[in-house]
Amino acid sequence: MTLEETVCSSSTEKKMESVKQALEELLVAAQRQSCLTAGVFESAKLMNVDSDSIVLCILATDEEDEDDIALQIHFTLIQAFCCDNGINIVRVSGMQRLAEVLGEAGVENNANEARDLHCLLVTNPHTNAWKNSALEKVGSYCEESRSRNLWVPCVSLQER
Repeated sequence: MTLEETVCSSSTEKKMESVKQALEELLVAAQRQSCLTAGVFESAKLMNVDSDSIVLCILATDEEDEDDIALQIHFTLIQAFCCDNGINIVRVSGMQRLAEVLGEAGVENNANEARDLHCLLVTNPHTNAWKNSALEKVGSYCEESRSRNLWVPCVSLQER
């Protein structure tokens, strides 16, 4: 590996770590502000009713979800909708970490069924616009990815 490759690799790793942290911060802030919609069905309803308020779509899976054909079809339709409507999309792996970030870890499936975290929408209500540096960072990452013809960038959330 050359010096240039080493520096570039290190820079890329730092950038990805920064994006991961920004995504986690954004999810926590959006949940606190009631600007987070969770679930494929709930997200589809919101897209149909108020797509102008959606600023980010997060599609989350793990390896075991890759064989779920119905989920993959939903993701394809959601991605197409987001692309047509100028909504940033991020593909996320690491469902367990995602659940931890959103306070869903350890929820028993008995009385309290865990939310569907496969599709998350971050909204920016027209009446209460909020600025968030994490949203700007994730949005910039999406734009940079699109400029490299990567329309749905991937982020891997690591367990801590």
